[in-house]
Parts: sequence; C-alpha cells; structure tokens
Amino acid sequence: MHNDLNALFSRLWQSYRRVTPSAERIHQLLGERESHPIVNDHIALRTFNLAPVRLDKLAGHFLKLGYQPGGEYHFEAKKLYARHYEHPDPDVPKVFISELLVDQCSVQLQAIVSDLVAQTNPGAVDADDFLTSGRHWKLDYGTYRSLLEESEYAAWTAAWGYRANHFTVSINHLESIKTVAQINQLLKDHGFAINTSGGEVKGSPQELLEQSSTLADRVALEFTDQVATVPSCFYEFALRYPKPDGNLYSGFVAASADKIFESTHASN
Repeated sequence: MHNDLNALFSRLWQSYRRVTPSAERIHQLLGERESHPIVNDHIALRTFNLAPVRLDKLAGHFLKLGYQPGGEYHFEAKKLYARHYEHPDPDVPKVFISELLVDQCSVQLQAIVSDLVAQTNPGAVDADDFLTSGRHWKLDYGTYRSLLEESEYAAWTAAWGYRANHFTVSINHLESIKTVAQINQLLKDHGFAINTSGGEVKGSPQELLEQSSTLADRVALEFTDQVATVPSCFYEFALRYPKPDGNLYSGFVAASADKIFESTHASN
C-alpha cells in the first residue's frame, strides 16, 4: 500500500514541479537548512462537479489506497465545495479536493465547461495516471479569458486540468523554522512573493491551523491557438496545533482556504 502511495505522490510532485519552478527552488532552499527530508502536509486538487470528473471520482483514487473522508467545506462566494481526506498513517499527506458548482454559475460558463468536460473519456478518469494527466479537452486562449472574467477557479482548472494545484510544507516537521512568519520572511528575503489576501499569515493558534502561500508562478502554457503566460501552481506552508487530546489538528479552516485559493489569481 505504501509503495503505491509513494509512487502516486512521486508522480504528483514531478507533474507539479515541472510547472512550478519556484517550488523546486524553495524545496532546495529548505533542504539546505534541514537535516531531514521536507515533509508534505497536504496536496490540493481542483475539478468541476460534472460527470465524469466530479470530486468523488478524484477521491476514489485515494480511497482505494486507504484514505478516509474528513471534513466538508463550503465556499459560497466562489461557488465551491470541498472535502479533505486523511490516511490512517498520520505521516501520509492529507488530500484536499474541491469542485466548482457549475450549476450555480452563469449560463455562458455552464455551456463552456460542459463542452470541455464532455471531451473527457470517462475511462480515463479511472486510470492510474489520471491525477497527473493534465488537460483532457481542447482550449483556446479566448475561452480561457472568458472563463477568467467570471471564475478564476474555472479558468485555472480548464487550463491545467488534473495535477496537484499545490504541495504544502509541514512547518511542524522543520528544525530551522518554527513559525509561519519566519518562513514568510525567509521567502521574501530570497525574492519570493507571498499571497497577502487575508494577511500573510492565515488562520490562528485558536483555530489550530496557520497557513501561508506563495503566489502562483506564471509560466508559458500552450492553448490550441497560441502560447500564453498564465498562473500555474503555488507552494503552501502549514503549522498545525495540538487539540485538547494532544494530537495535531488534521482538518482545514474554510476562511483560510478561501484566501489560499487566491494564490492563483491572474491579477496577482
């Protein structure tokens, strides 16, 4: 089981780092300061609430590897629903999967996204490599821009398809850094931009979780009609606090996650 998990997360990391050069540099920066490997707290995936790519289909890849459903999260303004999943082994990264509630969006967006998703082979969703398979539809740059006007989330998901939207450094497992503020300062000292939406540090000890993130890299992406520079993925940092029973809190804070989503906003 763990061999399968390790192989999946290795594929997810390789897919992610190819389009997130800053994450590779930050990983190396931290690795030079630490005597132990960098621990990944969680990854996040994005999708649409349309068959055959609904959240539950993505989650199935993790459930068959021993994961169990955790909390549910609602983001009404962004029209998103999310769940997180945990493995019985606390050292295995958590998984946060969200989906756009397409039926709550404009008629125009519904038509565009429905057309894109209809191009997906249902059998491909069950394939072992689906979570790193990228885009399953043809997308021109004008359609991407049209989606972007209404929903950054829809545009990002249409452009990038299936891959990890971010990986997350577990600050709890670092030796040289103990707070989110410290890691933010280290990143800024090395020229990395921090997501300031909702403040540089999101969450609080009272909520048992503090987080921050870089802004998404901007990289060249091939559309059907041109190559354009668009936001790709970002790197997140999480510090978890113990619950009354002494175990670290393993869930997520919706208000903080809401601001983390904005790490991929093109306006940034």
